[in-house]
Order: sequence, then C-alpha cells, then structure tokens
Amino acid sequence: MKLLLLEDDDATRVHLERTLVAAGYVVDVCSDGRHAISLGSSNEYAVLIFDRMVPGIDGLGVLKALRAAGVRSPALFLTAIDGVHDRVEGLDAGADDYLVKPFAAIELIARVNALLRRRPAADVVTALRVADLEIDLIKRSVKRAGQQILLQAQEFKLLEYMMRHAGEIVTRSMLLENVWSFHFDPQTNIIESHMSRLRSKVDRGFERELIHTIRGSGYSLDALA
Repeated sequence: MKLLLLEDDDATRVHLERTLVAAGYVVDVCSDGRHAISLGSSNEYAVLIFDRMVPGIDGLGVLKALRAAGVRSPALFLTAIDGVHDRVEGLDAGADDYLVKPFAAIELIARVNALLRRRPAADVVTALRVADLEIDLIKRSVKRAGQQILLQAQEFKLLEYMMRHAGEIVTRSMLLENVWSFHFDPQTNIIESHMSRLRSKVDRGFERELIHTIRGSGYSLDALA
C-alpha cells in the first residue's frame, strides 16, 4: 500500500516515514502543499497523511484541492491544533480522521490501518497491466509475458509511475517531481540512467518495445506506439 505524507518538519518527516515503512507501507513524502497537490493528483494513494500547518498551501488547502480534483483516498490530519472548531473544519474539508500531536507511533499505524479497513476494496488498485507487462503493487513484483523481472526500488517506482500514465507523454520534470521528489534540474542525468536500466530489463529480449523516447518531450509507455 502506498501512502502520501505531507510534513514540513525534517526530523518529524523522517521519523514518520521510517515508522510507516517499518509497518510495511510504501511512502511518498513532501514538505510543501504544492508538491503534495502535484503528487496527490497524479498518483493513487491508499491513505493521505497531512500535517495541518505547513508553509504556503496548508494541509487543509491541499485536501480541499485534491477533493475538488476527485481524489477520494482517506485522509488523516496530523496537527498540534486540537480545538473543536479546527477539527470540524478539517472534517468538513474531507478529512476522515484527526491525530493530535504528540502521538505514539503505534497509534498512527492503528489509525492508518483503520482507514484502510473502512475503504471499499474496489477503490484499492493492487495491480497494473499494459500489454503483457504486469506489476503487482502488493508483492512489489513485475512480470512480462509471464517472465519475472527483478527491479531495484527506484526502478520499480519509475515503472509504476509510467504504467499509471500509460499512453501519455511523461516529461522529465514530471518524473523528477513525482518519482524522485526533486524540483526540475536540467543538469541531472538521473532519469536517463534509470530509464536506460529499466528499458534493458523490461524491453530487451521481447518482441515489442513498450518504453519509448519522445524526442524533445520525454517518455511514454505505450503498447500501441
């Protein structure tokens, strides 16, 4: 299960990420509201975990924006604000639960698990498929034409993003922001090196290439190209 965590305090963010990963979750992290909106609107998450007070667009504004965009993932607010009015405001904005700081790690995991139990199973995407390429989001495994493909963690994340946007042109800036959580840096070659390794594993030895370079634009994972 993949979670989205919005927390601007570095130490808290690292601690929460480690806690959630240790509990078996995959976690995308961000420290500002705009990045959270970008990630939340372009990826599917089992649960959204937002600090209420972050610079710029706060957690409340982020959730309102995502709900307006049709994102229905359960949302949990983490906050030092414990007034009744503030909790009601958050729930009215689309939050499903509130956890007031400070809190124990075991309670955070229990709240996340409770939200997952409430979520209709039909809403949870557990696998993706494009042509003969399959990705299991629970087992974190990949197969093509029934053949197991072993990927490193970042290669898996890159392939997952490409498959969620199958048939679309995905730009370098989109990949940097959503796969590596970097803001656009025209000097980095991190995408090219990872994409080259991914292609060698996903396409080499198969009759049809699925990953394509769109000159001047980016990349596309497309069975029809």
